[in-house]
Amino acid sequence: MQPLPVTLLTGFLGAGKTTLLNRLLARPELTRTAVVINELGAIGVDHDLVRRSEEQLVELMTGCICCTVRGDLSRTLHELWRDRVRRRVPEFDRIVIETTGLADTVPVLQTLTGDAVLEERYALGSVVTVVDAVNAAATIAAHPEAARQVTCADRLVISKLDLADAARVAAVEPTLRKLNPGAPLVPARYGEVDPTVVLAPVYSSPARVLDWL
Repeated sequence: MQPLPVTLLTGFLGAGKTTLLNRLLARPELTRTAVVINELGAIGVDHDLVRRSEEQLVELMTGCICCTVRGDLSRTLHELWRDRVRRRVPEFDRIVIETTGLADTVPVLQTLTGDAVLEERYALGSVVTVVDAVNAAATIAAHPEAARQVTCADRLVISKLDLADAARVAAVEPTLRKLNPGAPLVPARYGEVDPTVVLAPVYSSPARVLDWL
């Protein structure tokens, strides 16, 4: 059995991750997707999408599965696989993990690459970092976590382009390229992006993950 691709969706507080995720979940391309919210707070997806709730697990009207992690991410991923095999949840073909805005990306990546069983079941497809065009330069300068999120990314989604003035938009790319010269830049207005572009796996290797440590 092929391991399921995992997309890690990250970005600093207020960058627009949850808005982006809500837009993506409304698309038919994400019907067979499990979403893991690695947050300490409540699930941020639109309540209109929720069909039923069982403690930490909700099933969305689109057919997606969404769960909140308040403890061990590794355990959650093992349990999600078990429930998939036992058909306790709808079939899913990919996982999107949304991290808290203050999260250091590397420990989450270590979870996926440091457990032999998880490595058989899941493959790190890509790291997608959402960057706020309005506040990108100031946020990256003030917060090492934000800079690290950009450095680790396979793709950089530039959000809030509809709100940023021309000068700030022009400053975003040079700021990002200093930290990550190679990641494609994906523009997002009103949180809208092409899911086939954002979520297409590039399969980051464990060796590349270790380079970030």
